[in-house]
Amino acid sequence: MALTATVYNLETELADIDRGVYETFAVRMARQPSETADYMLTRYLAYCLEYVEGIELTEGVAAGGDEPAVVVRDLTGRLTAWIEVGMPGADRVHRGSKKADRVAVYTHRDIGQVLAQLGGQGIHRAADIPVYEFGAGFVAEVAATIDRRARVSVSVIERQLYLEIDGHTFDTAISEHRFD
Repeated sequence: MALTATVYNLETELADIDRGVYETFAVRMARQPSETADYMLTRYLAYCLEYVEGIELTEGVAAGGDEPAVVVRDLTGRLTAWIEVGMPGADRVHRGSKKADRVAVYTHRDIGQVLAQLGGQGIHRAADIPVYEFGAGFVAEVAATIDRRARVSVSVIERQLYLEIDGHTFDTAISEHRFD
């Protein structure tokens, strides 16, 4: 018998002071059996930190090689942002950079390994692609506490991320890196 995805319902209040984005929305996302809690949470955080009109979560690891973790489309359906999560292959980042105006990577993995894997790979517009890292242990700590149904408050002030999940608070710096 095949395992099925676990659905998470996250009632979200977003206050991204850095970008002037203040929204309340519900996120319903499926965590695939092959997807770690850390990856799923990083996908959710990338969605929140990139939140704009037209943003969508894809099927995550179930999407295969055709889509990133998060996409943004304009009103005509044109792909405007390609957001990868974890430790994406250079070919995926290259493909995204050719298809979308903007590409970004959010990682819960070792930043040195991620940058080494992507560096020197001939990725289109590599110098323009930010790789965002959360503080050591942050994603694992939060992922261990999140329930399938949760109320989440996400605040960003001067690249410092503050989360409140059902009364538990967490914070970390968001570091930006580049590769060539």
